[in-house]
Amino acid sequence: MRTRDHDLRHHGDAEVRDDGSALVDLAVNVRADTPPAWLRARLADSLGSLAAYPDGRAARAAVAARHGLPVERVLLTAGAAEAFVLLARALEVRRPVVVHPQFTEPEAALRDAGHAVGRVLLDARDGFRLDPAAVPEDADLVVVGNPTNPTSVLHPAGVLSGLARPGRTLVVDEAFMDAVPGEREALAGRTDVPGLVVLRSLTKTWGLAGLRIGYVLAAPETVAALERAQPLWPVSTPALAAAEACVAPRALAEAAHAAHRAAADRAHLVTGLTALAPAGLRVVTPAEAPFVLVRVPGAAAVRARLRVLGYAVRRGDTFPGLGEDWLRLAVRDRATTDGFLCALERALG
Repeated sequence: MRTRDHDLRHHGDAEVRDDGSALVDLAVNVRADTPPAWLRARLADSLGSLAAYPDGRAARAAVAARHGLPVERVLLTAGAAEAFVLLARALEVRRPVVVHPQFTEPEAALRDAGHAVGRVLLDARDGFRLDPAAVPEDADLVVVGNPTNPTSVLHPAGVLSGLARPGRTLVVDEAFMDAVPGEREALAGRTDVPGLVVLRSLTKTWGLAGLRIGYVLAAPETVAALERAQPLWPVSTPALAAAEACVAPRALAEAAHAAHRAAADRAHLVTGLTALAPAGLRVVTPAEAPFVLVRVPGAAAVRARLRVLGYAVRRGDTFPGLGEDWLRLAVRDRATTDGFLCALERALG
């Protein structure tokens, strides 16, 4: 199903550029107060090796070990966004389908590669839950996020793995899965799902959006095809150092702690938002990611008033399947959230 054109290249960082740089940022889904000091130190140490060409073997092995996979099933990328471009260019597909609302770069990359992209639009009335029957049987590439940006919906792993078919590539974007306590419903590390490709990002939890580091987990032949489409040395030495550091036991423990803390902070935000229901605001629940999606009449005007009050939020109308009444809000600490809720109440008035 196709809908009106959307600005697929609009992302949350646009809200905090230029005149938005001084605003309190609830538009970008990167964990606040990151990267931590120990990671900055690790990155600084890597700068002494910049004269040499990047060698990704150690980082690749570390990612493979983190997921219990052979290295042949791992490809390091310049952020998960690069992986979408590689998939669009390297795989021979006839009928790609993207499940929306979700991160828009997969469709943008497929379009840029000359593909006609089908859309499966999930319904707000069903809580944006995925009905596998809505995915066309002849789709040979299916892309879905889990947990999904911007809806914050966490789809059951069984539902997603049930989308696998002979001759189909099933791409599951798990960029925010490490922000889910226990990473429940994750498919990363699974080798029993035919055609499965899992994408992970290290930029969200660790505050490395400016460094660009992510990875692909897939069958060796798929990894090899994607690797052939990459330029030489696609991941920089500092990014490789970050990859190795962020999958180490210490980092995994810190990420797990951060996920539980974010869940508590999200619950606090959802409680405050729910109290604004008399003003017409509705929250998509249960939310499972470090952001929440809300529907509010006149969202564009509310967003503009929030900017005057010092807060940036993400507009929702650039996501296929959403309209002008939607906003995405990043989860922040309780003090920041309390200030935002006060501003939001004023903006709604």
